[in-house]
Amino acid sequence: MSRLRTRTRPPLALALPALLAVAFLLLPLIGILSRTQWGELGTHLTSPGVVEALKLSLVVSLWALGLSLLLGVPLAWLLARVPFRGKALVRSLVLLPMVLPPTVGGVALLLGFGRRGLLGPWLEDTFGITLPFHTSGAVLAATFVAMPFLVISLEGALGGLKQSYEETAASLGAPPVRVFFTVTLPMVAPGLVAGAALTWARALGEFGATITFAGNLPGTTQTLPLQVYLLLQDKPEAATSVSLLLLAIAMGVLIALRGRWTGTPVAAKDSGAGRPAEEPAPSGSGQDAAPAGGSAADGPAACGPAPGAPGGKAAPAEGGGRPLHAEVTGFNELTLDAEPGTTIAVVGENGAGKTTLLRALLGLTPRAHARLRLGDTDVTALPPHRRQVAWVPQDGALFPHLTALANTAYGLRARGAGRAEARHEAQAWLDRLGVGHLARRKPAQLSGGQAQRVALARALAARPRLLLLDEPLAALDQTTRAHVRHTLRTHLAGFDGVCLIVTHDPVEAVSLADRVLVLSEGRTLQDAAPAEVTRRPRSPWVARMLGRNAWPGTTSADGLALGPGGRLVVAEALPEGAEALAIIAPEAVSVHRERPGGSPRNVWPGTIREITAVGSRLRVLVGSAEVPDLVAEVTPEAAAELGLADGAAVWTSVKATEVTLVRL
Repeated sequence: MSRLRTRTRPPLALALPALLAVAFLLLPLIGILSRTQWGELGTHLTSPGVVEALKLSLVVSLWALGLSLLLGVPLAWLLARVPFRGKALVRSLVLLPMVLPPTVGGVALLLGFGRRGLLGPWLEDTFGITLPFHTSGAVLAATFVAMPFLVISLEGALGGLKQSYEETAASLGAPPVRVFFTVTLPMVAPGLVAGAALTWARALGEFGATITFAGNLPGTTQTLPLQVYLLLQDKPEAATSVSLLLLAIAMGVLIALRGRWTGTPVAAKDSGAGRPAEEPAPSGSGQDAAPAGGSAADGPAACGPAPGAPGGKAAPAEGGGRPLHAEVTGFNELTLDAEPGTTIAVVGENGAGKTTLLRALLGLTPRAHARLRLGDTDVTALPPHRRQVAWVPQDGALFPHLTALANTAYGLRARGAGRAEARHEAQAWLDRLGVGHLARRKPAQLSGGQAQRVALARALAARPRLLLLDEPLAALDQTTRAHVRHTLRTHLAGFDGVCLIVTHDPVEAVSLADRVLVLSEGRTLQDAAPAEVTRRPRSPWVARMLGRNAWPGTTSADGLALGPGGRLVVAEALPEGAEALAIIAPEAVSVHRERPGGSPRNVWPGTIREITAVGSRLRVLVGSAEVPDLVAEVTPEAAAELGLADGAAVWTSVKATEVTLVRL
């Protein structure tokens, strides 16, 4: 179904000047078309002088394009990717030829490269090169005025390309030059093509700088625009015909580009649009049908042998089996130790430093620095592509111009594996993760769950010593998340390195990790087994993430003094005056319509603010003037019996024995 568009009638005060502007631009073009002698067009364009000038223009413009690509592509990358002092000045120098009068540019070139210029005498004495009044001078003049179009277009495309693609390629073992040619350039190809086309068209039409610097010598520097200038003096009809040719070339370039002046990197497109729904694996894999929390025996794909490893165990990482020791300074201040085969879930509220920790271990951020040792090898001074630390960012960062198979083989190829060997092992990893049948598809043709499994296969295939996963399941729906979580748990169980997973999902933290690392403002707040963190969380945020009520306060003789002035009676005793966190499970909170009697020692009036469904139960948020907000969990039957609804006045109660105190 086509999308309906609302037609807006522009105000006359804007429409009239806009129409006049169009007429102003269109009238000269109409003048050329109306004054062209169409019957003589062929004769004019095939005359010896015009043909010779056209051939020279093509030679000069193509050489100028090649020189612009050679110099302009690295310059655009530098401006887009590298922070340095004087960047604004360099960018101004790039733009200067676009605003400078061409004849002034020619004078500047003459004073710089002419026989009496700054560099000209040295070129002539050392190499015998004389640029003015030579074809090479025309090439230099065309390059000077045309290269800015390439730099601006490509810089815009590079600026719109997420750096996570390049960083992921580096983490897979690709050095910077390989990343540039295999990831960056292919993904900014539209911007590069647009810039190259504009550069060529501008070089083809260059006049002022050429005639000032290189002169107007037939067969040597007399290009087609200069030929038009000469024809205007004796044969204005022929000049009009040649002008029409240049006009047609320029319009053809603009129409072909369709307005893509700055290019559109592949990553900027909405790759999620049109993606297929999660597709089950082929019959017999059993991968997608495995329930969350299932065992490794739930399907053949979950327990089949990994590539190159007998007996059903995943192939160890190259250099795997090495413990991790990291001392992180900067925004993050912590020390991290882990034995081989350990999976650590990194949790904390937004801004706690979770992603910064991962990027510090990769060596990709100035905010934090990690002294990193993997086994007996200190990799602190090594660049990211030599650390053997694989990274899977939240969006997976699959290279959109490569198939799933080529994506998975990328790290192997970057580390020197042969093409056939890399593709064979990559196919084996895709098969193991239940997406082998999708090897020929590109990322835009994969569902979210399929793409995440390909990203995981790519990281594991690179044989890392350390695996970093940044919220790998955050973008997936609940059903797909359960499937991918099961797959991830299965393969992490056979991973012989250390794995860190950043997550906001308590199910992921508890089910995937051997340890949970809780960060707060870049520091370690808690580092313990999932069961300990679940039972005694030391952070209100973590407690709420786990679905618990968390009330901070100060211990007193009979319980806990709360911030709002309320008091909580507890059975557990702590030294008086200590800072503590009261943990109350939602199922331990009772909800009443009347003040309850009996044994509860903690009773408060309140008002229902919100009721939400969680599985087969309801969660009721109750606000009170006496204590912080409290979440209770009830059955739908109990809610109906009590007549619970938003805004209803209720009483809540908690037994003292149901409160757990955690000293902070």
